[in-house]
Amino acid sequence: MSERTLDPPLPEPTADDAPETRIGLPRPLGVYRRNDGVNFALFSRHGERVWLEFYDAIDDKAPTHRFELTPERHRTGDIWHIWVKGVPTGQQYGYRVDGPYKPEEGHRFNPYRLLIDPYAPGITHTDDWDFGKACGYDPSGEGGLREMSRENNAHVTPSSLVLDSRTGWEETRPPQHPWSETVIYELHVRGFTVHESAGVEHPGTYKGLTEKIPYLQELGVTAVELMPVHEFNEHEIGRINPITREPLRNFWGYSPAAFMAPNAAYACGECLGDQVQEFKEMVRAFHEAGIEVLLDVVFNHTAEGNETGPTFSWRGIDNQLYYFLEKDRTFYRDYTGTGNTLKTYHAVVHDLILDALRHWVVEMHVDGFRFDLASVLGRDEDGNLRTDPPLLERIAQDPVLRHVKMIAEAWDAAGAYQVGKFHERRWSEWNGRFRDDVRRFWRGDEGMLGAFAQRLTGSADLYEDSGKGPASSINFVTCHDGFTLNDLVSYERKHNEANGEFNRDGSDANYSRNYGIEGPTDDASIQAVRNRQVKNFLATLFLSRGVPMLLHGDEFRRTQQGNNNAYCQDNEIGWTLWDRQEKHADIHRFTCEMTAFRRRHPVLQRMEFYRDDEVRWLGPDGETPPWDDRSARALGFQVREESGALLLLLFNASAQSVDFNIHAPPDGFTWYRAIDTQHESPEDILPEGKQEQLDGISSYLMGPQSTVVLVGRG
Repeated sequence: MSERTLDPPLPEPTADDAPETRIGLPRPLGVYRRNDGVNFALFSRHGERVWLEFYDAIDDKAPTHRFELTPERHRTGDIWHIWVKGVPTGQQYGYRVDGPYKPEEGHRFNPYRLLIDPYAPGITHTDDWDFGKACGYDPSGEGGLREMSRENNAHVTPSSLVLDSRTGWEETRPPQHPWSETVIYELHVRGFTVHESAGVEHPGTYKGLTEKIPYLQELGVTAVELMPVHEFNEHEIGRINPITREPLRNFWGYSPAAFMAPNAAYACGECLGDQVQEFKEMVRAFHEAGIEVLLDVVFNHTAEGNETGPTFSWRGIDNQLYYFLEKDRTFYRDYTGTGNTLKTYHAVVHDLILDALRHWVVEMHVDGFRFDLASVLGRDEDGNLRTDPPLLERIAQDPVLRHVKMIAEAWDAAGAYQVGKFHERRWSEWNGRFRDDVRRFWRGDEGMLGAFAQRLTGSADLYEDSGKGPASSINFVTCHDGFTLNDLVSYERKHNEANGEFNRDGSDANYSRNYGIEGPTDDASIQAVRNRQVKNFLATLFLSRGVPMLLHGDEFRRTQQGNNNAYCQDNEIGWTLWDRQEKHADIHRFTCEMTAFRRRHPVLQRMEFYRDDEVRWLGPDGETPPWDDRSARALGFQVREESGALLLLLFNASAQSVDFNIHAPPDGFTWYRAIDTQHESPEDILPEGKQEQLDGISSYLMGPQSTVVLVGRG
């Protein structure tokens, strides 16, 4: 090809002496220390010229060194590669890729954009990252058809980092809890400890999170599921809070800028690469405490957005190959609700995702993943859902990933809903049906008896036909997306005005109730029913077969003030306020006792569906429940444990008391009251050895909206 001259030219390198270079190798992609240098390898099929640049400081306009990778010497197939001698740890680098700028054909190459390596193990701090200045973001122009920006952005965009594998893993081993013993706790690394009430030395960081390990152990969780920790740009939103006039931030991080780089904003250290070491130290501390670390990963889209969005990595490397494009390739298909969709059916994208997962497992020692909008990963080149998606099969069968937990959010923003039928049994799923049916039952909706019974017993109606078991069902009542447990019983509609989207964002299907007043109240009667309902939800979660997942702060009624989509609220709306732990100490105690109760009764944890001869369903009259009665709101469930003891679970979702007829236990057995949510703490749940003996009873008077658990033993 004939090389075109860049006009204006790029800044000349500042260093006089260039290090020794060699052709290098095409594998592995990314950076790899080899002999006394570093091998750099980058995929770009349609790129025509590639430059590797080194920088000394984050805000440098000119590189210290620039290396041109020529197709004749430095290209093998679609991989561009070079070996550079004497590269130090912490070296900042970036790529420039030249080629056609023809958006209508799907090409958006721009050599004036310094690009992040998709395989970078870390990138420089993004505290002041402005997409407009750094990446050529320009919402003006018709449909994004505009001239290629010729302004060099090196001084205002993050650089990739060369980092060594400093581990310090020593002899720690991952806990590898079986699904039957797993209790997941979903949390946000910054939001969990950033408020002063958290009482930690390093608020809002990986180190701050490790300071809360004793708390998590007391709570009884066995795994933390961290909301996205890969690098993202917290300043990308560009809107203000219409109430406070403060800038809104990308708080949740569901907008990745680098798949393998942990977020530097969650690190305490100020040295380049400290985020990697601190993340590893956090994982090690959790493993030593017997707690697994699961990551919420986003492989369905990137922060480069749609045709008016910024260019900082994939788009400038090979836009046509990395993204789903419309027939008019100026525009992007959007199955994610974020502006773009990764071309997850393509083998190159397969490799990127698999390499990222392996990186987090091998280098960072994480124990599993929850895949955001996982249905996107199964769409073919026409956007249709495949019955045998090769990417999901490769992930499931990958030998490095075989031992880690895999959880799918089995839907996407384009209408796919695959709960109960997401690929094969290797995958567990967020059970959105559990959330909705349990909420509707306790809200008192008609006709929910059968659905509630299915959720309670592991959701066989969803999973059994596909050969899956209760381990496939990640049960949750609340998660980051939606109301908190406190808000579920305090608000009947969302209150997202602070998000600056005119309250149009967030789901309207909350299945919530406020019990008389919208939001906070001092009314003792309303507070009593709200507290009772919170306990009912918690009890249902931990009494159900499947894998329970608890949202951070629900154990002491964390509130988001009615906001059910707090993705942009890096403030007290989105943070955990720990003073509520004392205010709602009864709920915290109840949660701790519920996780302990579940551990003591293995029949609740078994990852097999109940057999018909194992269970006995009861209506309030002591006979078969009135399954066809849409007004029925009370249900009983009896099961025998392997030890011979009996468990009788009673649920009353009506606003009236129910005198529930119960059968006498076998000869020599006595009923003991273990749980009754109509009682105040500490009588609401009684520890082993302190449970109330109930001699000779034939019925139990249940209070309105209450859960009762009786244990029968000799």
